[in-house]
Amino acid sequence: MAFEVRMPQLGLTMEEGTVTRWVKQEGDAVKAGEVILEITTDKLTSEVESEHDGVLLKIVAQEGEDIPVKGLLAYIGEAGEQAGGAPAAAPAAAPVEEAAPVPAAAPVAVPVSGGRVRISPLARKTAAKLGVDYSGIKGTGPMGRIVQKDILAAAETGKAAPAAAAAPAAPKPAAQTAGSIELMEGDEVEKLSGMRKVVAERMTKSAQEIPVVTQNVKIDVTDLMAFRKKVNNELGVKYSLNDYILKATAKALRNNRHILVSIDGDKIIKRAHVNIGMAVALDDGLIVPVIKDADKMGLDEISGTAKDLAERARTNRLGMDEYKGSTFSISNLGMFGVETFDPIINQPDSGILGVCAVQDELVMDEEGNISKRQFMRISFTFDHRLIDGATAAKFELAVRELLENPMQILL
Repeated sequence: MAFEVRMPQLGLTMEEGTVTRWVKQEGDAVKAGEVILEITTDKLTSEVESEHDGVLLKIVAQEGEDIPVKGLLAYIGEAGEQAGGAPAAAPAAAPVEEAAPVPAAAPVAVPVSGGRVRISPLARKTAAKLGVDYSGIKGTGPMGRIVQKDILAAAETGKAAPAAAAAPAAPKPAAQTAGSIELMEGDEVEKLSGMRKVVAERMTKSAQEIPVVTQNVKIDVTDLMAFRKKVNNELGVKYSLNDYILKATAKALRNNRHILVSIDGDKIIKRAHVNIGMAVALDDGLIVPVIKDADKMGLDEISGTAKDLAERARTNRLGMDEYKGSTFSISNLGMFGVETFDPIINQPDSGILGVCAVQDELVMDEEGNISKRQFMRISFTFDHRLIDGATAAKFELAVRELLENPMQILL
Protein backbone atom coordinates (compact mmCIF):
# COMPACT_ATOMS: atom_id res chain seq x y z
CA MET A 1 0.00 0.00 0.00
CA ALA A 2 1.40 3.38 -1.03
CA PHE A 3 1.50 6.08 1.66
CA GLU A 4 0.73 9.74 1.00
CA VAL A 5 3.15 12.53 1.92
CA ARG A 6 1.20 15.70 2.65
CA MET A 7 2.06 19.31 3.46
CA PRO A 8 2.45 19.53 7.24
CA GLN A 9 0.91 22.30 9.32
CA LEU A 10 3.83 23.79 11.22
CA GLY A 11 1.87 26.53 12.96
CA LEU A 12 -1.69 27.48 13.81
CA THR A 13 -1.71 30.30 11.22
CA MET A 14 -0.02 28.36 8.42
CA GLU A 15 -2.23 27.98 5.36
CA GLU A 16 0.24 26.85 2.69
CA GLY A 17 3.88 26.04 2.09
CA THR A 18 6.22 26.31 -0.88
CA VAL A 19 8.12 23.26 -2.07
CA THR A 20 11.70 24.54 -2.01
CA ARG A 21 13.76 21.47 -2.88
CA TRP A 22 13.30 17.73 -3.25
CA VAL A 23 16.14 16.04 -1.37
CA LYS A 24 15.01 12.62 -2.64
CA GLN A 25 13.98 11.88 -6.23
CA GLU A 26 11.51 9.41 -7.69
CA GLY A 27 12.84 5.88 -7.32
CA ASP A 28 15.10 6.71 -4.35
CA ALA A 29 14.93 4.49 -1.28
CA VAL A 30 13.88 6.31 1.90
CA LYS A 31 13.72 5.40 5.55
CA ALA A 32 11.41 6.65 8.30
CA GLY A 33 12.87 9.84 9.76
CA GLU A 34 14.91 10.62 6.66
CA VAL A 35 14.53 14.08 5.07
CA ILE A 36 12.82 13.88 1.68
CA LEU A 37 12.14 17.54 0.87
CA GLU A 38 12.42 21.12 2.10
CA ILE A 39 9.53 23.57 2.33
CA THR A 40 9.40 27.29 3.03
CA THR A 41 6.63 28.66 5.18
CA ASP A 42 6.05 31.44 7.66
CA LYS A 43 9.60 32.81 7.33
CA LEU A 44 11.30 29.47 7.82
CA THR A 45 12.78 26.77 5.64
CA SER A 46 11.79 23.44 7.19
CA GLU A 47 12.66 19.83 6.43
CA VAL A 48 9.95 17.24 5.86
CA GLU A 49 10.83 13.72 6.97
CA SER A 50 9.41 10.45 5.74
CA GLU A 51 7.14 8.61 8.15
CA HIS A 52 7.65 5.28 6.39
CA ASP A 53 10.35 3.04 4.94
CA GLY A 54 10.11 2.41 1.21
CA VAL A 55 10.67 4.02 -2.16
CA LEU A 56 9.68 7.52 -3.31
CA LEU A 57 7.21 6.33 -5.95
CA LYS A 58 5.87 9.60 -7.29
CA ILE A 59 6.49 13.32 -6.75
CA VAL A 60 3.21 15.20 -7.12
CA ALA A 61 4.20 18.74 -6.06
CA GLN A 62 7.04 20.29 -8.05
CA GLU A 63 9.70 22.65 -6.74
CA GLY A 64 8.42 26.22 -6.58
CA GLU A 65 4.76 25.23 -6.14
CA ASP A 66 2.60 26.56 -3.31
CA ILE A 67 0.71 23.69 -1.68
CA PRO A 68 -2.05 24.15 0.92
CA VAL A 69 -1.77 22.51 4.32
CA LYS A 70 -2.59 18.78 4.01
CA GLY A 71 -2.11 19.06 0.23
CA LEU A 72 -0.56 16.02 -1.50
CA LEU A 73 3.20 16.15 -2.02
CA ALA A 74 4.23 12.62 -2.98
CA TYR A 75 3.72 8.87 -2.55
CA ILE A 76 5.99 6.42 -0.74
CA GLY A 77 5.59 2.66 -1.01
CA GLU A 78 7.22 -0.55 -2.18
CA ALA A 79 9.27 -0.69 -5.35
CA GLY A 80 7.05 -1.26 -8.40
CA GLU A 81 3.88 -0.44 -6.49
CA GLN A 82 1.15 1.62 -8.17
CA ALA A 83 1.17 5.12 -6.65
CA GLY A 84 -2.19 6.68 -5.96
CA GLY A 85 -4.16 4.23 -8.09
CA ALA A 86 -4.27 3.95 -11.86
CA PRO A 87 -5.33 7.14 -13.65
CA ALA A 88 -8.90 7.05 -14.86
CA ALA A 89 -9.22 6.69 -18.64
CA ALA A 90 -12.41 7.57 -20.49
CA PRO A 91 -13.80 4.75 -22.70
CA ALA A 92 -12.97 5.36 -26.37
CA ALA A 93 -16.52 4.79 -27.69
CA ALA A 94 -18.53 6.14 -24.78
CA PRO A 95 -20.21 9.48 -25.55
CA VAL A 96 -19.87 12.23 -22.97
CA GLU A 97 -22.97 14.35 -22.44
CA GLU A 98 -22.68 18.07 -23.05
CA ALA A 99 -19.01 17.71 -24.02
CA ALA A 100 -17.74 19.89 -26.85
CA PRO A 101 -16.68 17.93 -29.96
CA VAL A 102 -12.93 17.51 -30.44
CA PRO A 103 -11.68 18.87 -33.81
CA ALA A 104 -10.04 16.32 -36.05
CA ALA A 105 -6.86 18.37 -36.20
CA ALA A 106 -6.48 18.58 -32.43
CA PRO A 107 -2.94 17.54 -31.36
CA VAL A 108 -2.70 14.24 -29.56
CA ALA A 109 0.64 14.93 -27.89
CA VAL A 110 -0.74 17.52 -25.49
CA PRO A 111 -1.32 16.01 -22.00
CA VAL A 112 -4.73 17.25 -20.90
CA SER A 113 -7.11 16.96 -18.01
CA GLY A 114 -10.63 18.13 -18.77
CA GLY A 115 -9.36 20.01 -21.83
CA ARG A 116 -6.64 21.85 -19.89
CA VAL A 117 -2.91 21.52 -20.41
CA ARG A 118 -1.33 19.97 -17.31
CA ILE A 119 1.40 22.44 -16.37
CA SER A 120 2.83 23.58 -13.03
CA PRO A 121 2.34 27.24 -12.03
CA LEU A 122 6.10 27.83 -12.08
CA ALA A 123 6.38 26.34 -15.56
CA ARG A 124 3.49 28.49 -16.80
CA LYS A 125 5.12 31.68 -15.53
CA THR A 126 8.47 30.68 -16.98
CA ALA A 127 6.81 30.04 -20.35
CA ALA A 128 5.18 33.48 -20.27
CA LYS A 129 8.50 35.07 -19.41
CA LEU A 130 10.40 33.30 -22.19
CA GLY A 131 7.61 33.47 -24.77
CA VAL A 132 7.37 29.68 -25.09
CA ASP A 133 4.21 28.07 -26.52
CA TYR A 134 3.85 25.04 -24.27
CA SER A 135 0.71 23.56 -25.83
CA GLY A 136 2.74 21.14 -27.94
CA ILE A 137 5.27 20.17 -25.27
CA LYS A 138 5.14 16.68 -23.80
CA GLY A 139 5.63 17.02 -20.07
CA THR A 140 8.08 14.90 -18.12
CA GLY A 141 6.39 15.47 -14.76
CA PRO A 142 3.92 13.17 -13.00
CA MET A 143 1.04 12.10 -15.30
CA GLY A 144 2.58 14.04 -18.19
CA ARG A 145 2.59 17.34 -16.36
CA ILE A 146 4.76 20.06 -17.90
CA VAL A 147 7.36 21.28 -15.39
CA GLN A 148 9.85 24.11 -15.50
CA LYS A 149 12.70 22.06 -16.95
CA ASP A 150 10.49 21.20 -19.95
CA ILE A 151 9.95 24.90 -20.66
CA LEU A 152 13.64 25.71 -20.26
CA ALA A 153 14.58 22.85 -22.59
CA ALA A 154 12.06 24.00 -25.19
CA ALA A 155 13.30 27.58 -24.98
CA GLU A 156 16.89 26.50 -25.47
CA THR A 157 16.34 24.12 -28.37
CA GLY A 158 13.51 26.03 -30.02
CA LYS A 159 11.58 22.79 -30.51
CA ALA A 160 8.31 23.73 -28.86
CA ALA A 161 5.50 22.56 -31.11
CA PRO A 162 2.81 24.99 -32.32
CA ALA A 163 -0.71 24.72 -30.92
CA ALA A 164 -1.92 22.94 -34.07
CA ALA A 165 0.05 21.43 -36.95
CA ALA A 166 -1.80 23.32 -39.65
CA ALA A 167 -2.10 26.57 -37.78
CA PRO A 168 0.43 29.37 -38.24
CA ALA A 169 2.47 30.42 -35.23
CA ALA A 170 0.71 32.98 -33.11
CA PRO A 171 2.25 36.45 -33.44
CA LYS A 172 4.37 37.50 -30.50
CA PRO A 173 2.59 40.15 -28.47
CA ALA A 174 3.97 43.65 -28.66
CA ALA A 175 4.55 43.72 -24.91
CA GLN A 176 4.39 41.20 -22.12
CA THR A 177 2.99 42.09 -18.74
CA ALA A 178 3.26 40.81 -15.18
CA GLY A 179 -0.12 41.72 -13.72
CA SER A 180 -0.58 45.41 -14.50
CA ILE A 181 3.10 46.15 -15.14
CA GLU A 182 4.47 46.16 -18.69
CA LEU A 183 7.72 44.26 -18.90
CA MET A 184 10.77 45.65 -20.66
CA GLU A 185 13.70 43.77 -22.12
CA GLY A 186 15.87 42.33 -19.40
CA ASP A 187 13.16 42.39 -16.72
CA GLU A 188 12.89 39.25 -14.62
CA VAL A 189 9.66 37.98 -13.07
CA GLU A 190 9.95 36.16 -9.77
CA LYS A 191 7.13 34.69 -7.75
CA LEU A 192 6.28 36.41 -4.47
CA SER A 193 6.51 33.44 -2.16
CA GLY A 194 7.97 32.08 1.03
CA MET A 195 9.42 34.60 3.46
CA ARG A 196 9.04 37.57 1.12
CA LYS A 197 5.31 36.80 0.77
CA VAL A 198 4.83 36.58 4.54
CA VAL A 199 6.70 39.85 5.11
CA ALA A 200 4.59 41.61 2.45
CA GLU A 201 1.33 40.35 3.94
CA ARG A 202 2.19 41.26 7.52
CA MET A 203 3.61 44.69 6.74
CA THR A 204 0.55 45.56 4.64
CA LYS A 205 -1.78 44.36 7.39
CA SER A 206 0.06 46.40 10.01
CA ALA A 207 0.13 49.57 7.89
CA GLN A 208 -3.58 49.28 7.06
CA GLU A 209 -4.88 48.53 10.55
CA ILE A 210 -2.79 50.67 12.90
CA PRO A 211 -2.92 54.48 13.22
CA VAL A 212 0.76 55.13 13.89
CA VAL A 213 2.88 58.03 15.06
CA THR A 214 6.68 58.15 14.89
CA GLN A 215 8.67 60.38 17.26
CA ASN A 216 12.40 60.98 16.87
CA VAL A 217 14.80 61.70 19.71
CA LYS A 218 18.45 62.74 19.49
CA ILE A 219 20.80 61.10 22.01
CA ASP A 220 24.36 62.03 22.94
CA VAL A 221 26.17 58.68 23.02
CA THR A 222 29.71 60.03 23.40
CA ASP A 223 30.09 58.60 26.90
CA LEU A 224 28.45 55.32 25.89
CA MET A 225 30.87 54.79 22.99
CA ALA A 226 33.84 55.48 25.26
CA PHE A 227 32.43 53.26 28.02
CA ARG A 228 31.85 50.40 25.57
CA LYS A 229 35.41 50.67 24.24
CA LYS A 230 36.86 50.66 27.76
CA VAL A 231 34.82 47.63 28.88
CA ASN A 232 35.71 45.65 25.75
CA ASN A 233 39.43 46.43 26.10
CA GLU A 234 39.69 45.79 29.83
CA LEU A 235 37.50 42.68 29.95
CA GLY A 236 38.50 41.28 26.56
CA VAL A 237 34.87 41.04 25.41
CA LYS A 238 33.07 42.24 22.28
CA TYR A 239 29.87 43.89 23.44
CA SER A 240 28.24 45.68 20.50
CA LEU A 241 26.45 49.00 20.67
CA ASN A 242 23.28 47.05 19.94
CA ASP A 243 23.81 45.00 23.12
CA TYR A 244 23.69 48.17 25.22
CA ILE A 245 20.63 49.41 23.32
CA LEU A 246 18.81 46.12 23.93
CA LYS A 247 19.66 46.20 27.63
CA ALA A 248 18.70 49.87 28.01
CA THR A 249 15.40 49.36 26.17
CA ALA A 250 14.54 46.32 28.29
CA LYS A 251 15.17 48.31 31.46
CA ALA A 252 13.16 51.29 30.19
CA LEU A 253 10.25 49.00 29.30
CA ARG A 254 10.26 47.41 32.74
CA ASN A 255 9.82 50.89 34.23
CA ASN A 256 7.28 52.02 31.58
CA ARG A 257 4.95 49.06 31.34
CA HIS A 258 2.22 51.15 29.73
CA ILE A 259 4.17 50.63 26.50
CA LEU A 260 3.74 46.84 26.80
CA VAL A 261 0.15 46.60 25.61
CA SER A 262 -1.73 44.99 22.74
CA ILE A 263 -5.20 45.48 21.33
CA ASP A 264 -7.59 42.64 20.57
CA GLY A 265 -10.92 43.89 19.25
CA ASP A 266 -12.38 45.96 22.07
CA LYS A 267 -9.93 44.62 24.67
CA ILE A 268 -6.56 45.91 25.85
CA ILE A 269 -4.03 43.27 26.87
CA LYS A 270 -1.39 44.35 29.38
CA ARG A 271 1.65 42.21 28.67
CA ALA A 272 3.43 40.64 31.63
CA HIS A 273 6.79 39.97 29.95
CA VAL A 274 9.46 42.15 28.38
CA ASN A 275 10.00 40.04 25.25
CA ILE A 276 12.01 42.03 22.72
CA GLY A 277 11.73 41.11 19.05
CA MET A 278 15.02 41.84 17.26
CA ALA A 279 14.70 42.43 13.51
CA VAL A 280 17.31 40.45 11.53
CA ALA A 281 17.78 41.15 7.81
CA LEU A 282 18.06 38.13 5.50
CA ASP A 283 18.78 37.88 1.78
CA ASP A 284 15.11 37.34 0.91
CA GLY A 285 13.32 39.14 3.73
CA LEU A 286 13.56 39.63 7.46
CA ILE A 287 12.75 37.70 10.58
CA VAL A 288 12.24 38.84 14.17
CA PRO A 289 13.61 36.37 16.73
CA VAL A 290 12.56 37.14 20.29
CA ILE A 291 14.68 37.65 23.41
CA LYS A 292 12.34 36.40 26.14
CA ASP A 293 12.27 38.24 29.50
CA ALA A 294 15.09 40.53 28.38
CA ASP A 295 14.67 42.75 31.46
CA LYS A 296 15.81 39.89 33.68
CA MET A 297 19.07 39.39 31.75
CA GLY A 298 22.44 40.95 32.37
CA LEU A 299 24.39 42.54 29.55
CA ASP A 300 26.45 39.41 28.98
CA GLU A 301 23.37 37.17 28.67
CA ILE A 302 21.57 39.60 26.38
CA SER A 303 24.65 39.87 24.17
CA GLY A 304 25.06 36.10 23.89
CA THR A 305 21.36 35.50 23.26
CA ALA A 306 21.15 38.21 20.59
CA LYS A 307 24.20 36.89 18.72
CA ASP A 308 22.96 33.30 18.88
CA LEU A 309 19.46 34.16 17.64
CA ALA A 310 20.80 36.33 14.81
CA GLU A 311 23.23 33.65 13.63
CA ARG A 312 20.61 30.90 13.65
CA ALA A 313 18.08 33.20 11.96
CA ARG A 314 20.49 33.73 9.05
CA THR A 315 21.02 29.99 8.67
CA ASN A 316 17.33 28.98 8.98
CA ARG A 317 17.89 27.13 12.25
CA LEU A 318 15.40 28.92 14.49
CA GLY A 319 12.63 27.00 16.21
CA MET A 320 9.10 28.29 15.65
CA ASP A 321 8.73 29.43 19.27
CA GLU A 322 11.88 31.57 18.94
CA TYR A 323 10.30 34.14 16.63
CA LYS A 324 6.94 34.39 18.38
CA GLY A 325 5.72 36.04 21.56
CA SER A 326 7.30 39.49 21.26
CA THR A 327 5.77 42.34 23.28
CA PHE A 328 8.05 45.05 21.80
CA SER A 329 10.45 45.18 18.85
CA ILE A 330 13.70 46.88 17.85
CA SER A 331 14.97 47.49 14.32
CA ASN A 332 18.58 48.68 14.11
CA LEU A 333 19.66 50.21 10.79
CA GLY A 334 22.50 52.25 12.25
CA MET A 335 25.19 50.05 10.70
CA PHE A 336 23.85 51.05 7.27
CA GLY A 337 24.22 54.76 7.96
CA VAL A 338 20.46 55.40 8.19
CA GLU A 339 19.86 58.74 9.95
CA THR A 340 16.14 58.37 10.65
CA PHE A 341 13.26 56.14 9.53
CA ASP A 342 9.70 55.12 10.38
CA PRO A 343 9.70 51.41 11.33
CA ILE A 344 6.48 49.42 10.89
CA ILE A 345 4.98 47.85 14.01
CA ASN A 346 5.30 44.10 14.36
CA GLN A 347 1.80 43.08 15.43
CA PRO A 348 0.48 42.47 18.05
CA ASP A 349 3.09 44.78 19.64
CA SER A 350 2.06 48.38 20.18
CA GLY A 351 5.46 49.85 19.45
CA ILE A 352 8.82 49.42 17.72
CA LEU A 353 12.06 51.29 18.27
CA GLY A 354 14.13 52.25 15.24
CA VAL A 355 17.85 52.71 15.95
CA CYS A 356 19.82 54.98 13.64
CA ALA A 357 23.47 55.70 12.87
CA VAL A 358 25.97 57.28 15.26
CA GLN A 359 27.29 60.54 13.80
CA ASP A 360 29.98 63.03 14.82
CA GLU A 361 28.87 66.60 15.44
CA LEU A 362 30.59 69.78 16.61
CA VAL A 363 28.98 71.23 19.74
CA MET A 364 29.48 74.62 21.37
CA ASP A 365 29.09 74.82 25.15
CA GLU A 366 27.85 77.81 27.16
CA GLU A 367 31.33 79.28 27.34
CA GLY A 368 31.84 79.12 23.59
CA ASN A 369 34.15 76.10 23.57
CA ILE A 370 33.70 73.76 20.59
CA SER A 371 34.09 70.00 20.95
CA LYS A 372 33.27 66.92 18.94
CA ARG A 373 30.44 64.76 20.28
CA GLN A 374 28.73 61.61 18.99
CA PHE A 375 24.96 61.54 18.52
CA MET A 376 22.43 58.88 17.60
CA ARG A 377 18.73 59.18 16.85
CA ILE A 378 16.01 56.75 17.86
CA SER A 379 12.67 56.59 16.03
CA PHE A 380 9.80 55.30 18.15
CA THR A 381 6.72 54.22 16.17
CA PHE A 382 3.66 53.46 18.31
CA ASP A 383 0.00 52.52 18.02
CA HIS A 384 -1.91 55.74 18.72
CA ARG A 385 -4.99 53.76 19.75
CA LEU A 386 -3.12 52.60 22.84
CA ILE A 387 -0.29 55.08 23.42
CA ASP A 388 -0.46 58.87 23.43
CA GLY A 389 2.34 61.18 22.37
CA ALA A 390 3.28 62.32 25.88
CA THR A 391 3.28 58.74 27.15
CA ALA A 392 5.56 57.71 24.30
CA ALA A 393 7.86 60.68 25.01
CA LYS A 394 8.34 59.55 28.64
CA PHE A 395 9.53 56.16 27.40
CA GLU A 396 11.87 57.76 24.86
CA LEU A 397 13.37 59.98 27.54
CA ALA A 398 13.91 56.94 29.76
CA VAL A 399 15.86 55.26 26.97
CA ARG A 400 17.86 58.44 26.36
CA GLU A 401 18.67 58.83 30.06
CA LEU A 402 20.12 55.32 30.19
CA LEU A 403 22.12 55.61 26.97
CA GLU A 404 23.59 58.97 27.99
CA ASN A 405 24.57 57.52 31.37
CA PRO A 406 25.89 54.05 30.48
CA MET A 407 26.74 52.98 34.03
CA GLN A 408 23.00 53.09 34.83
CA ILE A 409 22.40 50.45 32.17
CA LEU A 410 24.35 47.93 34.21
CA LEU A 411 23.07 48.86 37.67
